[in-house]
Amino acid sequence: MDSAVVRDTSYALVHAPSLLVHMGTTQTVEREANPDSEYLRNITSHLRSYESCVAYPPNQTYIGNMTPVELAAIERPWFERPVENARRYSAAGQIMPEDEFYAWMKIVDSFNLVLLEDSFTSDVAKRMAESSPIWQDGDAARLGAGVPAEEISKHLDGGKASAKAEPLYLGDRLVGCVKAAHERDRALTAHVMTENLAVKASGVVALRHLIARGSVSAADVDYIIECSEEACGDMNQRGGGNFAKAVGEMAGCVNATGSDVRGFCAAPAHSMVMAASLVQAGVYRNVVVLAGGATAKLGMNGRDHAKKGMPLLEDVLGAFAILVSANDGVSPVIRTDAVGRHKIGSGSSPQAVMTSIVLDPLERVGLRISDVQRYSAEMQNPEITESAGAGDVPKSNMKMIAALAVKKGEIERTAIDSFVGEHGLVGFAPTQGHIPSGVPSIGFLRDEIMAGRMERAQIIGKGSLFLGRMTNLFDGVSFLLEANPGKPTAPDGAEDRLRKIMADALREVAKSLTDDEGGASECQIRQGRS
Repeated sequence: MDSAVVRDTSYALVHAPSLLVHMGTTQTVEREANPDSEYLRNITSHLRSYESCVAYPPNQTYIGNMTPVELAAIERPWFERPVENARRYSAAGQIMPEDEFYAWMKIVDSFNLVLLEDSFTSDVAKRMAESSPIWQDGDAARLGAGVPAEEISKHLDGGKASAKAEPLYLGDRLVGCVKAAHERDRALTAHVMTENLAVKASGVVALRHLIARGSVSAADVDYIIECSEEACGDMNQRGGGNFAKAVGEMAGCVNATGSDVRGFCAAPAHSMVMAASLVQAGVYRNVVVLAGGATAKLGMNGRDHAKKGMPLLEDVLGAFAILVSANDGVSPVIRTDAVGRHKIGSGSSPQAVMTSIVLDPLERVGLRISDVQRYSAEMQNPEITESAGAGDVPKSNMKMIAALAVKKGEIERTAIDSFVGEHGLVGFAPTQGHIPSGVPSIGFLRDEIMAGRMERAQIIGKGSLFLGRMTNLFDGVSFLLEANPGKPTAPDGAEDRLRKIMADALREVAKSLTDDEGGASECQIRQGRS
């Protein structure tokens, strides 16, 4: 069986400060428990402008306008060092403003749940039609003309969320709402439908950017795996799905089917292994692994950031789409013989986890830890996590990997810091749960491998299964991304010689049939060729 390859990637962020205030779990729980808290009273003073969000160095790194190496060279705090002439768009994707994202939520809405105010709709539709690289025929009709503000107010109680609708704000301006999909179904409340539509819309943005890059047409996508942390369904099957086909429909993937994979933060790594296996087995030729963003995670550490006088850096939804295809002889291959997994019996200590998902798969294929040029594990932006007391997660992971290298005698203990710097990557992904888990680096690593600047990298996804209160187990999956050795070919003209031998044999068969039976039919000769 031939290898599967990572043929292309796309990455998108959505600046969503108003969704942070009204949909982020930290804020909604605070509003229920302590609506007059100092945090909520002052929250707007900690929100960033769209321009500040675009110029934030980790965000430019996520969409590919900067590399992680370039980011590491910028002194922190990064939020005080905006990128000059920062661009909204990159070759891989974009950072979308919140008003356009509301329009996308309406465009992907299949059940008329999203209502947008008419003057707002007119303004944003004109801008998107003129400038958006992912705008398609039919989007204007799906967006529609909007509705009068009075109609939106009918579904709300004084502008506040009710059981019937969830308001959509731009700052203090009410521009729309999302209606509940059922009067009594708690899995279809307005709040849940807003979460789900945000996942779908951001996933569509990432997939459309991937297709716009030209590596695959929408019609040639065979299978879609969606691996976000949300789960759509109704009260009888709360996680029934299917985000994958819902997203694919809005990107024109008419020949694709698909399904959702859930595994907390490790789901993208699981999904990449599944995609590679499906392609390598010949079941599908082009599989897209994608995920939309989680509104619940917006402002997750907001209280800590506000206490330290920082902007609320968790103000973006993250999305990505990765194309896994049959071997093209050029793109980096996914080594399915070097998949690491945290088994049920592996144990949950940090050393046990890293041994099972990092060391074991490398030793299985005869590689040392130092044979991997770069490791990408839990790429959370340390500027977000350190201020909340969680430390620098990528660096902590790399120190554990370096400790394994010391234990195996590959490096000296004094070389741990240099190993971390040479083989690790600085974190740059938003804390969206599934988004940071290894996959944000794939675009950068693919470029480095394609340019010949490195040979292999290990992508690591880890997950906290105990969050679901079903088990205390940990989770982890890894895979190697490696330079493509090229498709195997017959050496020294052997293929041409084989063709000549077969042609001579066919002529002998035809001559024999002619001599014995008075002539061979064209059908018989064709059968001989096959």
